[in-house]
Amino acid sequence: MRMPNMQRCWGPNIYPEVPDGGWGWAVAVVFMLVEVCTYGVIKSLGVFLQDLMEEFKESNSRVSWVISICIFIFALSAPLSTMLSNRFGHRPVVMMGGFLISLGTVTSAFTTSINEMYITTGIVSGLGYCLSFLPTVTILAQYFCRRRAFVTSVASSGESIAVFVFAPALTVLKQHIGWRYCMVVLGVIQASVIGCGTLLRPIIIEPKPEKEEKDSLSLTQTEAAYELENEQTRASINSAVSRGSGDSGVTSLSASTIDLRTGGVEAKALMEWKGKEKHNLEKSESPPPTPVKEDKGELAELEAGPLQPSRPKLLDFSVLKDPVFIWYSLFGLFATLGFFAPQLYIIELSKSRGVEPGMASYMLSVMAVADIVGRLTIGAVLNKVRCRKTLVLLGCVVLLCLVLVAFTIVWEFWGLVVCCALYGFFMGTVGSTHLPMLAEEDVMGIQKMSSCVGVYVFIQSFTALAGPPLGGVLVDVTQNYGAAFFSCAAGMGISAICLGLVGPAKSGMCQRQKGNQEQDKKGTEEEERISQNSEQSDFLEVDFTPEDSPVKQREGLDNSSVI
Repeated sequence: MRMPNMQRCWGPNIYPEVPDGGWGWAVAVVFMLVEVCTYGVIKSLGVFLQDLMEEFKESNSRVSWVISICIFIFALSAPLSTMLSNRFGHRPVVMMGGFLISLGTVTSAFTTSINEMYITTGIVSGLGYCLSFLPTVTILAQYFCRRRAFVTSVASSGESIAVFVFAPALTVLKQHIGWRYCMVVLGVIQASVIGCGTLLRPIIIEPKPEKEEKDSLSLTQTEAAYELENEQTRASINSAVSRGSGDSGVTSLSASTIDLRTGGVEAKALMEWKGKEKHNLEKSESPPPTPVKEDKGELAELEAGPLQPSRPKLLDFSVLKDPVFIWYSLFGLFATLGFFAPQLYIIELSKSRGVEPGMASYMLSVMAVADIVGRLTIGAVLNKVRCRKTLVLLGCVVLLCLVLVAFTIVWEFWGLVVCCALYGFFMGTVGSTHLPMLAEEDVMGIQKMSSCVGVYVFIQSFTALAGPPLGGVLVDVTQNYGAAFFSCAAGMGISAICLGLVGPAKSGMCQRQKGNQEQDKKGTEEEERISQNSEQSDFLEVDFTPEDSPVKQREGLDNSSVI
């Protein structure tokens, strides 16, 4: 009796339609905690930038490669995360990711060179980040439909909450225990992802087929009755013709009327016979069922039953043929240049502009608070907006590009605070929607979400690798931290152009699909017209006038007079 209970508690949730809630709220909380332990920690590592440079006697660009490799592995292993999730399920993949995150962060505290940190934080933790984040955001999108944008935006605010808390807390904590023990503390916190993974129950949508079965049954009964009536009418007409000069079909028609009174019983029998014949035909054409081993008990029977969902493809690169996906992927490719470098360099930029070191760390906190506001705002806007949601995202990307340019020309404390607030707000709108936007019909749709999200993040890996080091090289050459924001603004500007082309590409595809549907419709109408003409040619005119009627006698007199 324990096995069914365990299966009921930890097995998939079965709904007749997308619940827009239910267990999805627990998944939303899990996603928030995963955001804290993944993106929240990555964006807070800028606190240790100066400490790592002094500890390992390395340049700015060399140290920034730690974040770059981490983000690169994060994005590069996205197809692997998709394959493992489709093969083994989301739960074990997220739990394994949580273990790798914690392992990489804790072992980073015992490294003796920056090259070792490339492996621990860059490769090990980067792989864990991907295995934890992508399956969680994918299954969250499956639990919601109407509220998807709002719930995803609110749940992704865990990243901003983490930056708001971690930035000042780690700044104070490293002064007492050092940066190495701070990494151990972060690794212990990140181990909570293992427990979060146990709550990711898969979801199965099984529509109720009762009404459809009734409608199809009534339609079959009506069709059978009409066929029986036509057969009886044709038989009565043929009998009248064969009798020649009998009663001109009146007697046969009355007999047919009598037969049609009992046509319901015969129609039912005909329908049952056709249903049995169709069932036997399907049974003969279908392959033999897969035998289930008896030693696995009720669990094996449940897995082999009708509740088992069909497995999607492990990895589907066919989306690269879709022009909508190509333009949207190019948007993500160039926008990634502005996702991580500002958080990495904002503290050192503030110090170089005359801000005290203790106050400079609060720039990240300002970004985090504004980020939360931006995520909540964009979630509410996308739920109510009636135009294309990609247009709203495009406006946020353009404004974000302008804010990145403003960082290069502002030199006072309050100007930097305003720029950080604006950057955090628009970064929250873009960062919380660019992945869930794949599930919207404006881009790819929920059916292709699980297969295309891995390819999308994989494409982002190239600029994720180049972003922070490119900013570090510009800083080393110009000796100005503001130069790092130029590359971010340039990438964001190119991404806005690519995102603007998503709408025309989608409209072109819809028009082509509409043209194909119209051609198919015209072909169907022509076939129906041809079939109707053939039916009319088979029509038989029969004279139902009795021979003893005055009309018939007058026609006989006319014929005799002519003779």
